[in-house]
Amino acid sequence: MVGFPACAAGFLLPLLLLQVPTWCLAAPGFSVKGPAEPVVALLGADATLPCQLSPEQSTAHMHIRWYRAQLSRTVLVYQDGQEHDGEQMLEYHGRAELVADSISKGAVALLIHHVRATDNGQYRCYFKDGHISQEAIVELHVIGLGSVPHIHMTGPEDGGIRVQCSSGGWFPKPRLQWSDMGGVKLPSLSESQTQDGDGLFYAEASLVVTDSSLGNVTCSIQNPLFGQEKVATIFLPEPFFPKVCPWKAALAGTLPVLVLLLIGISYTGWREHQAKEREVKKRKKESHERDQMKNEKEMALDAKANVTTELERRKKLYAEDWKKALLYPDWRKEQFELAPVTLSHKHFCQNNSDPERKENLREETHDLCLSKKQGDQNLITLNKEGFTSGRYYWEVDIEDTYEWTLGIYEEPKDCSGLLQDPLKKKFRVLEKKGYEYRALTCCLPDISLEEPLWIETCPEKIGIFLNYEDNDISFYNMTDDGAHIVSFTESGFSGPLYPYFKLKSMELSPPAQQ
Repeated sequence: MVGFPACAAGFLLPLLLLQVPTWCLAAPGFSVKGPAEPVVALLGADATLPCQLSPEQSTAHMHIRWYRAQLSRTVLVYQDGQEHDGEQMLEYHGRAELVADSISKGAVALLIHHVRATDNGQYRCYFKDGHISQEAIVELHVIGLGSVPHIHMTGPEDGGIRVQCSSGGWFPKPRLQWSDMGGVKLPSLSESQTQDGDGLFYAEASLVVTDSSLGNVTCSIQNPLFGQEKVATIFLPEPFFPKVCPWKAALAGTLPVLVLLLIGISYTGWREHQAKEREVKKRKKESHERDQMKNEKEMALDAKANVTTELERRKKLYAEDWKKALLYPDWRKEQFELAPVTLSHKHFCQNNSDPERKENLREETHDLCLSKKQGDQNLITLNKEGFTSGRYYWEVDIEDTYEWTLGIYEEPKDCSGLLQDPLKKKFRVLEKKGYEYRALTCCLPDISLEEPLWIETCPEKIGIFLNYEDNDISFYNMTDDGAHIVSFTESGFSGPLYPYFKLKSMELSPPAQQ
């Protein structure tokens, strides 16, 4: 053997002493493992649920807990080297214990005595060491093999024999199947399964056998998870089957034909009855619609007559006192005579269709009212001498014109009846410029009355009503159901009146030139 130098031995000794405490300490982390497959236990037997700590280490100093779905549903608690039953569920008192034979290697197991159906399901193995905790899931499958099926005949039914099979004490819910001697499966007539207070299933099924040649009938009940089954067989003697009389056989053959024939006759009669009912309903509906149309027509005629009567009544009242009413210009026309006026359409259309007209109108400087060329610029002509008496009306289509002045002008006379200076014409007009409207009474350069107006609907046709004797001139918006715009009634007339219409506003006209 080759020895170590003394200096090397002296160097390694302190290093080995430093490593000893590290080898003795437990691993800082761990995991918990359970079996990969479910643990299977027969009903009433004992079940052992294993659990292993990895890496292997002693778990004597750890807190160990076995529980179901929640920590509060405790099956067993192991701490400080002993079991604690203070938190244990009542159903596990005296039935659950910890198998700690290999606890020093991290292996612990839960032993459950006398397994019940309620013990079936998941269990959790929980380890806690200080602030570190881990757990694993262990599945327990409980198998309850019930009693051997009890099978017996209950009597004749539907031309055969009714057989009933029953068995109890199964877990989980079993499968029940009928079959004949050849293994051919037979469908159950009825089947039911109930669960008792211990969680065990009681199965019951019945079968009606009509083939007397079957002989034996087998009832098998099987566990669906692991395939264990219990079987019972009953022999059905042929004399036990009900006998069929010849006349019953003949009746059984002819009865379906008679039933089908009766159904066909009934269906044909029903179809004819339905067709008649549809025809009657159709006639009633048509009669009802005719009566309804007649009633609606009569109601419409009555309503029309009422409206006509009401209109006549209102028109009569209006005719009696039309001067005070500023409504219904169409009725007002009956009290007035249509004035013989002519509108210069050519000049009006040319000015209104020119795209630069609206801008040029703002820059023109010619006088609209008192110019010596007054007659040349007024777009409306009276085909008679001026109005000196009577009631007249006329309408002017102004369309969507940017700027205009519409109304009348008066040529005043002196006491001898001669016309005064033409430059002293007096205007009573309605004026528009852009979206602004105003009523003017003026004898330029003086304005005696100026009233801004608010017109909700831009008029495209205006009606003018002149009542010379009452010194009244009124304007109506004929495109807005004849809405009244303004009336001039403040002073009397002293001379002939003439219609007046310009495509300019008064405010653009300078004082008249002499």
